[in-house]
Amino acid sequence: MTENSYLQKLFAELLGTATLVFIGVGSVPATLIVGGDAPFTMAQLGMISLAFALAVVALVYSIGHISGCQINPAVTLGLAATGRMPWRDVPGYLAAQVAGAVLGAYAIIAVLGHKAVDVGLGVAAFGAHVGSGQGFAAEAIGTFLLVFVVFGAIDARAPGGFAGIAIGFAVFAVIIPVAPATGASINPARTIGPMLVAELSGGTVHWGQLPVYLIAEVAGGVLAGLAYTVLNRRPAKASSQNPAATAAAADLEGALS
Repeated sequence: MTENSYLQKLFAELLGTATLVFIGVGSVPATLIVGGDAPFTMAQLGMISLAFALAVVALVYSIGHISGCQINPAVTLGLAATGRMPWRDVPGYLAAQVAGAVLGAYAIIAVLGHKAVDVGLGVAAFGAHVGSGQGFAAEAIGTFLLVFVVFGAIDARAPGGFAGIAIGFAVFAVIIPVAPATGASINPARTIGPMLVAELSGGTVHWGQLPVYLIAEVAGGVLAGLAYTVLNRRPAKASSQNPAATAAAADLEGALS
């Protein structure tokens, strides 16, 4: 089977990240416009989490076979750091993801109007009385758990056809405890895109928090990849005795590159 071109992969990542931001991040101002001011009730938080989860599930099955549906720089860097993706492809993926996040944020304004900016545009920000240390821990742990599930779900030995559901459920679950602390960005592109668009649209952005988000998310993603690699390491002899699994893993890594 002929592999998709690098440009096709980048466009898939741009479109996928834009969709994630439009649906997931867009559910935040939509909830505020319809239901009133934050803080959210647990039911509202559940609906926001569900919006993110369903977007991820749909995207894994629609573009996963094209670009790997990474749509998250933390996933991309985790894959590259563990040798599952060539470093030469990383800059393009990161640029496409951030550009997609910006496009998705503008799409929110196009649909909900400037009122979406007035209620915060879903920009990730620390909760009340949350400091940098707590914010770092929340984003690092949340991103670690998400990326760890991604690695497990795409493993050649995992049950086939369930990656989208597993990753979507992980997104839903992680958002519930992390969102009260940081908004549960757990994705550097999702962090940067809405912040930039909100700033350009006259919104309020806490730029001083950005380094905490980015460092925590990248660290969490890379550490998750390394942790899964350590747990998944098998003796060379055992691997050579299962050529079918070895070939399937090679095909999967080729699809992600």
